[in-house]
This record gives sequence, structure tokens and C-alpha cells, in this order.
Amino acid sequence: MRTTRKGSVEMPAFVRQLVKETEKRVSSFFKGGGRGGAEHMQGEGEEVIPSPYLDRPVLDKLTEEGCSRWGLTYALGSMQGWRANMEDYHNCVPQLGAGLADWSFFAVFDGHAGNQVAQYASQHLLDQVLATGGIGPEDHPDRVRGSFTDGFLHTDKHLLTAARREGWERGGTTVTSTLISPRYFYFANCGDSRAMLCRAGQVCFSTEDHKPYSPLERERIESAGGSVSLQRINGSLAVSRALGDFSYKGAENRPPTQQMVSPEPEVCVVERSPGDEFLVLACDGVWDTVSNEELCAFIRSRLRVCTDLRDVCSQVIDLCLYKGSLDNISIILVCFPGAPQLSAEALHQEAALEDLLESKVAVYPI
Repeated sequence: MRTTRKGSVEMPAFVRQLVKETEKRVSSFFKGGGRGGAEHMQGEGEEVIPSPYLDRPVLDKLTEEGCSRWGLTYALGSMQGWRANMEDYHNCVPQLGAGLADWSFFAVFDGHAGNQVAQYASQHLLDQVLATGGIGPEDHPDRVRGSFTDGFLHTDKHLLTAARREGWERGGTTVTSTLISPRYFYFANCGDSRAMLCRAGQVCFSTEDHKPYSPLERERIESAGGSVSLQRINGSLAVSRALGDFSYKGAENRPPTQQMVSPEPEVCVVERSPGDEFLVLACDGVWDTVSNEELCAFIRSRLRVCTDLRDVCSQVIDLCLYKGSLDNISIILVCFPGAPQLSAEALHQEAALEDLLESKVAVYPI
């Protein structure tokens, strides 16, 4: 079952006040001359450069929910925020076909320099991974690892052809994805989006961000003829692995995995446990503002007072926005039977806290 809804979620009065204050502060840094897009002049006679930020954030949220027949439930939340364009895409497939009905696949694609690469990857990556033939009911970890790696590389190869044909060779996308089998979680990460698994109340696993200043990433970048400055490749690109970004993949006599930007995912396998509570996949618009531990604790607290996973995702987005995220914000929350359940005590505490905050706002308006 899958349902979607689009629109704003009702917020308490004190939260609306925080939104107004946040808008004022961020606009003071990124306000420009153009309406809704903030264009500004670099100097007389020079080219007009559009700002990547808006004067006001786009707060409408796209949400989706669904479930699988074996007990998994999930929700997605996504918002454009302060960015001038929405460049995030996602995959939510709670049940695969062709003998893999007990398998699920989820992924977040965070595009940059346009949304075309992220959109293309969201439409083709899973098919490329499954087409390798290494994923089947036997659930062999080494074969699944190989299928993920080959699927990413094949997607990037086909993407190059499409990019040249369509004229969008500059763009790229990070990908964080998880394939869930009856026995294992298979995490495939490429870039600085991130997946995190919460088990028995604690962060059990999270993927590693691929940044240019990481020692192994820097070594590959420099060997391919690039440099790392301002924590970016050639002072420009802030991620070291991605699909697309073909202007960073032109070093001669080097395979795709040894270019300045590599399309190779880091694939990790984690055995499933009855203590598994939930899984989060999110773009860096989330992780730039909250840590793994903070998000784990926040979601656990929300699950005790909220049964609609779409609302939990919306509350995570609001949290990141109010903590200063200026990026697109996308999150997928996948819950398992061991996830925290609704608590009467937590509901009572939540109501008391909201009443207190409402009274404080009434007496001391922001």
C-alpha cells in the first residue's frame, strides 16, 4: 500500500513564530534583487549570477507512506526549503517482484547543478542493479555486493550517453540506498547522503560520507590530476563520489573508479536483528544540522506520540529547517516491528509541554 499527500502540515503557534524569525535571519544573508530567486550583480557590466537561495523558503512538503506484507512500514518527507530549485529524488519499493517479494529497496538521490541526473538515476538505478543477476532468493552477500557495485557503474555509463545527448553533463547526484532482504541490510552509499540504522534504542550503523578531504578520497583525487582546496575538488565540488559530474571524470588511462569523482558505491552488509527499530535514509540537508545520535533520539521520541510516519518525517524536516538547513531536505523513515510504540505517558508529557510553550509565547512573543 502506498499513499501520498502534498501540502503544509499544521504547526503549533510557537513553531510558526520560529519560522518567521528564521526567515528574517536567513534572508539577511541571502537576499538579492530578483523576486523569489534572488539574482544579484557581480559588478557593472558583469554577468548576472542567480543566487542558489530564495528570499523565503518553500515550506510545502511532499509526503508518502506505505507498507510491505511482512511488517515493514515506511514514510517519505521532502521539501524544497531555501534552495532555488528542488533537486532531490527518491525510490520507495516496499516489495520487489520476480521472486523477491520479501525484499525491499529504498534510496535518496541528492542532485547538484541541476536535477536531471538525480531524476535519471532514480528511474534506472534499481533496474541496473537487478539486471546484473546477482540478487536472488539465495541471498548471497558477496553476490549482492557485486551487483550493487556493477549496477552503479552501469548506471553511470548509460548516464554519460544520456547526458551528452541531452546536454546536461555538468550535473551529478549522490545516492544512499538500502536493499532489505529477509536476512540482511545491504547499504550502498555514493557521496554525502547517509543511511542510519537504529537498533535497541541506539545507532547501530551508519554509512560514511564521501568527502574530498578524507585521506583515501584525497589520494584518488590527486592521483587523477585534481586538487583539494576549501574542502572541495578543485575548490568547487563538495563530494568525492557521485553519479554524473563527468567534467571530473576525464583523466586518461584511468578506470571510472579511479577518477577525481568516482561512481563506485561503498557497500556494507549488516545482519538483521529482532531489535531493529527503524532505518533512516536522508540527504545532507538533514545531516548538516543533526548528528546520527540526535536524529535517532528525536525519531524515537516522536514515535511514542505519533502514529503517522508522514508526520514524523515532517517534524524531522521542520527540525532541520529551524536548525539552519539551507538545502533541499528529504528523508525516508522505514520502521520495523521492534520500533517504539505509542505511549500514554509520552502523550501526556507532550501535551503538557506544548501548553507550557504556548503560554510562554503568549507572554514573551518572539
